[in-house]
Amino acid sequence: MKYLMDTDWIINWLKGKAAVVEKIKGFREAGIGISIVSVCEIYDGIYGSDHPDKNEERFNYFLTGVTVVELTERICRKFGQLRNDLRKRGKPKSEFDLLIATTALINDLELLTDNVKHYERIDGLKIGPSSGRYKTTEA
Repeated sequence: MKYLMDTDWIINWLKGKAAVVEKIKGFREAGIGISIVSVCEIYDGIYGSDHPDKNEERFNYFLTGVTVVELTERICRKFGQLRNDLRKRGKPKSEFDLLIATTALINDLELLTDNVKHYERIDGLKIGPSSGRYKTTEA
């Protein structure tokens, strides 16, 4: 597995955004994981939607092609270190985003996200190319 996909990419895949769907197809061969935290975020959206059964079915289909990466004690320890470091520097972040970033760091994975601003303050985090959903100059 080479990549960890952020929740924003999953949401856009579930919505059928063509650029994201195509980009993900290209990454599947190298191996894609998603954090269990993203699974929580997606289920929150599913049960808040007008069509939870249909959306859950689509999400289950999506899950057949990815690895769900669980939280480990090592990830939790690193999360605590990073969160306190960011807080001391006056740069707190969303706990969910920080857990996703820590999962990528500990597992040496590139994070696939279009929310680069959510992650750019995390030293050592590798951020992969954008999905192409938005106009960018990235490959």
